[in-house]
Amino acid sequence: MDFQKVKARYELFKNNKRGFYSLVIFLIIFSCSLCAEFIANDVPIILHFKGKYYFPIVETVTEEQLGGDYVTQADFNDPYVIKLVEDNGWMIMPIIHYSYKSINYELPQPAPSPPTHENYMGTDDEGRDVLARIIYGLRISIIFGLMLTIISSIIGIFMGAIQGYFGGKVDISLQRFIEVWSGLPALYILIILSSMIIPSFWWLLGILLLFSWISLVGVVRAEFLKARNLEYVLAARAMGVQEFSIIFRHILPNAFVASMTFIPFLLNGSITTLTSLDFLGLGLPPGSPSLGEMLAQAKNNLHALWIGIPVFATLTLILALLIFIGEAIRNAFDPRK
Repeated sequence: MDFQKVKARYELFKNNKRGFYSLVIFLIIFSCSLCAEFIANDVPIILHFKGKYYFPIVETVTEEQLGGDYVTQADFNDPYVIKLVEDNGWMIMPIIHYSYKSINYELPQPAPSPPTHENYMGTDDEGRDVLARIIYGLRISIIFGLMLTIISSIIGIFMGAIQGYFGGKVDISLQRFIEVWSGLPALYILIILSSMIIPSFWWLLGILLLFSWISLVGVVRAEFLKARNLEYVLAARAMGVQEFSIIFRHILPNAFVASMTFIPFLLNGSITTLTSLDFLGLGLPPGSPSLGEMLAQAKNNLHALWIGIPVFATLTLILALLIFIGEAIRNAFDPRK
């Protein structure tokens, strides 16, 4: 695809105001989540103490270094530690003074407690800040979704390209394998594996990757079946161009256009899958910042509306933005335009 076509498609995408501004908002939210440690944390961003500068976000500062008694990391929400710092220097704290795992032991009422000037969206049933856990949980969800989408797209496009280009026995054999593989009960397999191993980010990514690549195979396969007998492909073969060069240099760029429209929707589904698994208790390890785990807490604490409503609104916003982005990409890559 030449530069003029790329520019034309970008202009089509930009003219779709809803999709374009959805992309801008999504990138802003994702960028903020990537900087979660600088927005929500229980340690200062910068600490100036007795003429020396410290960066507790990337290094451990003990209470003993500040003139206290303990050799463990200082609790910068403790009034005693705050006074030690104020008497000998200054510190810049994040906007939210709690990380995703920080527990507020000075709650005005038993957890889950409603919003206060310290916990802007209240706390969950363990006394952890809801807003901080949403920011960290959103980062994990988006990164997990992006990694799952990118890797599964690469595998799915490769498998579809091999099937569609070579056809014949290769196509039939791989198609039968995909039919059998897609019929396996992925949820039951995940439950069995979760009982045998401790789930983690990478384990979940690997397990879901086993089944998520299938969704793009059919689209790419159809594009290759259509293009394999076109004149420019036959001419390349007659000139002695290698098979894989024809696949990746001549046909794949055109087939990739069709698959591009599905990628935002795959990302949408990946985020929803992780949230659902965490809600069922089959996802990330306990204590991890997880939107699904917070939804489970909201279900168990129906009186604590400050837990469920922000998480539901966050998920709704992110999924809606991805849908609008997907629609704009689909319109930009529409051959009729």
